[in-house]
Order: sequence, then structure tokens, then C-alpha cells
Amino acid sequence: SGNYYSQGEIRKKELEQSCCVLGIPASDVTVIDHRDLPDDPAVEWDTQLLATLVLKHIEAKNINLVVTFDAGGVSGHANHVSLHTAVRYSVCTLLWVPPWGCRVLVLESVNLFRKYISFLDVLISCLLPRDALFILTEEETEQAKRAMRCHRSQLLWFRQLYLLFSRYLVVNSLRLL
Repeated sequence: SGNYYSQGEIRKKELEQSCCVLGIPASDVTVIDHRDLPDDPAVEWDTQLLATLVLKHIEAKNINLVVTFDAGGVSGHANHVSLHTAVRYSVCTLLWVPPWGCRVLVLESVNLFRKYISFLDVLISCLLPRDALFILTEEETEQAKRAMRCHRSQLLWFRQLYLLFSRYLVVNSLRLL
């Protein structure tokens, strides 16, 4: 629930506002507040527990595509890495097989230089192998920035730089899991 700094309720509201900006209805937002899954950048979550919760959500919402972090969690955040591990575990242990036909795309982490060259990374990304490449329009990039600005409690100085220079607000390369 994002309660690392005792801001769980604030961050839940920010998430709902952000999703609204992106056109995601509140009924499609699920916040998991589980004592064994604390919001803590140093805590790795239990793989089987998390895999079970994610699978339940996929079934309940009839989801056919999951986009998740890669093994590096993009920023190295242990919770992000745990999510990738749980999704990979689910796929590799054949929990996600037909009839769902749920595909998984994994966001590729890039080095620090590429992470902060914004639209200049489009050319590099086009030249490198990947399974999917999403290039946002200027309007979509602005929408993504508005959505991110809804997370006021998390907009520290380095995230302000992220809003200005991150390639993830312009281009995202992904691989099928």
C-alpha cells in the first residue's frame, strides 16, 4: 500500500488520481495491503505469496497481458525485483497457461546514460533487439508526466529529473517472458 514512510493512505489516493489521469477507472485499481508484503526498498517479498495474489487478480479481472519490471526492478527496488521474480515464477511453473493465454512483457532496464537521454534513446532502442517497443507521442508523454505528478509524496528531487529527462516517459523496450 506504499506505507514505507507511514503514507499509505496518501499514496493510495495519489495512485487513484494518477490512474484517473491515465483513464483507468478506480474499479480496476487494486491496492494490496498485506502484512507480509511491506513497502520497503530493502525487503524482498515472498515469491509464492505474491505470485498467488497476482494470479488471483489476473483471474478476477480477466487480464491477458501483464507488464512487469525486469530482474533489476528498473531502479533496484527490492519490492520491484520481487514482483518480477513472482511473475517469472508463475510463468515458469506453468501457473499461467491457457485458457487465460496471459502474456507477460518485461520492461528492460537500461544503463544510467540511456535512462536520462529522453527522446534521444528512441534511435538506440530501435536498433537493439527487443520483442516490443512502445514510443509515446508528445501528448502521451505529457499525460504520463501529469499522472506521475499526482504522486506528490514521492516527487523528490531525483524524480523531478526523471520527469524532465527519463527515456521511460518516451520509449520503453520490452521482452516476452
